[in-house]
Order: sequence, then structure tokens, then C-alpha cells
Amino acid sequence: MSVSTAEPGAPEQPPAPTRPPLLHRLVRDPVVISGSVAVLLWGVAALVSPSFADWNQLVTLMTVASFLGVISIGQTLVIIAGGEGIDLSVGATATLSAIVASRFMDGTNDGFLGAVLLALGACCVVGVVNAVGVLAFRVPPLVMTLGMIAVVTGFIRLYTGGRPEGSAAPLLRTLVAGDTVAGIPGVLWLWLGLSVLVVWLLRRSPFGWRLYAVGANRTTAYLSGVNTAAVKFSAYVLSSLFAGVGGLLLLGYSQNVYTSLGTDYMLNSVAAAVIGGTALIGGVGGYLGTVIGAILLTVLDSLLRIMQIGGGEWGDAPRQIIYGLVLVTVLTAYGRQKRLRQ
Repeated sequence: MSVSTAEPGAPEQPPAPTRPPLLHRLVRDPVVISGSVAVLLWGVAALVSPSFADWNQLVTLMTVASFLGVISIGQTLVIIAGGEGIDLSVGATATLSAIVASRFMDGTNDGFLGAVLLALGACCVVGVVNAVGVLAFRVPPLVMTLGMIAVVTGFIRLYTGGRPEGSAAPLLRTLVAGDTVAGIPGVLWLWLGLSVLVVWLLRRSPFGWRLYAVGANRTTAYLSGVNTAAVKFSAYVLSSLFAGVGGLLLLGYSQNVYTSLGTDYMLNSVAAAVIGGTALIGGVGGYLGTVIGAILLTVLDSLLRIMQIGGGEWGDAPRQIIYGLVLVTVLTAYGRQKRLRQ
């Protein structure tokens, strides 16, 4: 017989909330969902083309995913920072980085470090302009970064005369595509290192905690003593910086540049982050999910190409339709963003 220790007349305390079962949480976890879809698509691709399961093909697939993964780092930070944050200029910024670096490298290792620093410095300028426009002049991020695409693209045309010159330094080619352990190219080790760094930055550093606080509720974060403007400013600068790093990696992989080198990464970087569970409302998500999202998008694109969908008079239209439908399916699988926040 149990004896109640509550004071006479005191209201009954509600039962403590219980966490849902582990399986239930996993089923609703965007990272688990996206990872499962990526594995499923990879399995279908291996059935369609058995060579797709080869080790070399898997390494190539991950190498292609790494470029999107690196460029999506900054995109993830900007989205987490909230305030309808988004950076559509990452593709143009990546192209700018590759073009500036290739011009100064010009196929030699002379001045390699200077070319890298100059390229990344130019990208940081783009991030500063984006941040000033969003924070000081209250331009909506979508409009500001969309406008920066035109500015950066116009600068590239003036700088190159429409004909980009130069090529990657041998050192950069070795760092990106050179075999290291088990035939794994250097770019994958770099991506792994950056992934560990970013995950730690978001989950274990004061900057990461402030970033989530600002994204979840900017007013509350400000009243708690967080410099919200500095946090969002940093997010936009880092977005352009990581886009620049991605551009350098693309340069080392392709060895040459063209004016639309990073165009495909503009929306794909957003898709990779959102598929991985980073909610566009801000304050929710993480980079581990973005990594899975980048891999999923790369596997999906490879599968559609293996199946030879599209071509002929229809061009890429059928492949784009299927690509979009799969994205919509994955995004709706784990519910609305309000539920993610909860």
C-alpha cells in the first residue's frame, strides 16, 4: 500500500513527459530517412548496373558528392541562423574562386598559396556584401543573394572577357585527386576533416550554440546577451568562404574552369541541407544530415544517368521531373518543419 506524500489540498502534479520509443524517433529522424533512401537508391543502381557497386565507382561517387558537401557547409550555417536565411550565391562564388585561382596558378605551383588566399579573399568579400545587405539594409536574404549572383557573374565576365584562362596547379590536382590510403583521393579526407570540424563547431562550440539560439528565436537570443548581428554576419561570410573552398576543389578535379562551373550547386546546396533535416525556419538541423543529403542527391543523379532517362527531343526534362519528385517525397517523409522543431 503506497502512501501519498503530497500536501493536503495541493494540486496533483502532472506525470513527467516520457520520450517516445527509440524506434519511433529513428523512423522520424531526417538523417535516418535520408540515409535509408540513399542506400536504397544505391542498391537499385547496383542492380541496374553491377559495376556501380565496384570500389572504384563508389570512390568516384563519393568524390563527386564531396564538392556539393563542402559547398553546402556554409549553406547549412546560413539556414540554421534563421531569419529566412538562404545563400543562392554559393554557386557563383565557387566559380569566382576557381577562376581567380586558375588565373594566378596558371598551371604551375609558383605562388600557389597566394592564389588560394586571393581566391578565398575574393569570396569573403562576397560574403561581407551579402551580410551587410541583409543586416544593415534589411534586404531579404533571397533577394540579396540572388542579386549577388548577377554581380558576381558580371564581374567574372569583365575579369575574364568571357574566356577564362589558366589551369589548376599540379599541387592542387594532387591534393584533390591524388591517391592516398586505399586509393582514396585527398578530397575525401579533406571532406571528412571538414565534416568533423563543422559538426564539432555546431554542437560543441559557443559559436554553434549562439547560431542555434539566433535561428530558434532571435529576440530571445538578443535578450540573453548574444550579439545576433555578429552571428548572422559570420554565417554569411563563412558561407562564401566554404563556397570558395568548394570552387578550389572543383578546379583541382576538373583542372580547368568555365563560367558556369558552380551553377548546379546553387539550389542543390539548399536541397542537401533541407533533405538532411535543416529546417528553413532556422534553429533546427545539423551538418551530418547535410552530408547524407549531398550523398543522396549524387546517388540519385547517377542512377538517373545510368538508366539513361532523358535525351533525344525531350532533353533532360524527364530526368529533372523524376529528380524533383524524389526530392519532394523525401522532404515530405519526415513531416512539416513545425514538427521538426518540436
